[in-house]
Amino acid sequence: MTEKTEQEQRETVTTMVKDAKICMLATVSGDGNFVSRPMALQDVEFDGDLWFFAYADSDLVQQIRVNPQVNVSFSDSGQSSWVSIAGTAEQADDPAKAKELWNPMLKAWFPDGLETPNLTLVKVHARTAEYWAAAHGSRVLTMFGYAKAAVTGKTPEAGENETVRL
Repeated sequence: MTEKTEQEQRETVTTMVKDAKICMLATVSGDGNFVSRPMALQDVEFDGDLWFFAYADSDLVQQIRVNPQVNVSFSDSGQSSWVSIAGTAEQADDPAKAKELWNPMLKAWFPDGLETPNLTLVKVHARTAEYWAAAHGSRVLTMFGYAKAAVTGKTPEAGENETVRL
């Protein structure tokens, strides 16, 4: 396999993030435990920052105020690819950005739209990303590769596994 340049690795991460709809956002609780919750990614133009809507009084926002270190993970089982992004998070009360990112589907969680009390944004600034992409880009082919490996005893071609500094 040909080594990718750093720019190509960043582009791969960007593509994988853009294709995702839901991710898991992990924070550290006050007692030092990791807490993960599903979140809907809002900004589809990944430039190193990820944006989420939240309630200002939520555990998520309280936790990032104390410890801003977070991890955001994405999975696309259809393509057998995964991305794990480490970075720092902050609460961002930015009405203009909220208006830019708002979409009607968010009313399920924020019934009064942009006027929802305690509505805020969480901005995650990505520092590094690690991604895994199956060699064949297809779950069926990947599973076939693993089954073949089990029968032949030969390690399957696993695909890409890269760490990228963002």
